[in-house]
Amino acid sequence: MADVYIGDDAETFAFHVEINQLLILIINTFYSNKEIFLGQLINNSNDALDKIRVESLADKSKLDAQPELFIRLVPDKTNNTLSIIDSGIGMTKADLVNNLGTRSGTKEFMEALASGASDVSMTGKFGFGFYSAYLVAEKVIVTTKHNDDEQYIWESHAGGSFTVTRDVNGEQLGRGNKITLFLKEDQLEYLEEMRIKDLVKKHSEFISYPIYLWIDRGRGSQEGRGRS
Repeated sequence: MADVYIGDDAETFAFHVEINQLLILIINTFYSNKEIFLGQLINNSNDALDKIRVESLADKSKLDAQPELFIRLVPDKTNNTLSIIDSGIGMTKADLVNNLGTRSGTKEFMEALASGASDVSMTGKFGFGFYSAYLVAEKVIVTTKHNDDEQYIWESHAGGSFTVTRDVNGEQLGRGNKITLFLKEDQLEYLEEMRIKDLVKKHSEFISYPIYLWIDRGRGSQEGRGRS
């Protein structure tokens, strides 16, 4: 489930200096409230879903590629990955480069994290709270499909750079984002069913769309949190 085929046209970009400083802080600073990452990513998904829903009010065909609006959480104990999937607006190649690496503006998030704040919140902006994924992940892959572009893959170990590649023959999303976190060895608790459920309950009070958790009991099944 964590396998991603990347084509030969990968482009490498350097992180904006401010973002790189944030990533270094996240990786090297002991921050006890690591669980905030899931709330941040769920809120980003909610924001992406809101955007495509609003667009569809003027043009129903915007939903043709994926009519259902949802968030899915997929823990994979075989590969130690946790994926957060949404059928939101997705990102173009330009969005990936600008929102997840080269655009500055993370200063407030960085200061809050450095101060040890327990209520760090930069929701609604994909390029801010997104980086909290590195509190628990050693590598992150973002697969995304926007109605106006092809499907692309963003990948980084947070080592100062990231790559963006056209997704040649990976699983097609139709529309939306799939964020795959390759969890650190000491953060595997976030693959456990009850841990994920507790965090969803804690951080999804204001989420407007159904959240499904993939549970592997021999044969995969999905469990919906329900629409709030």
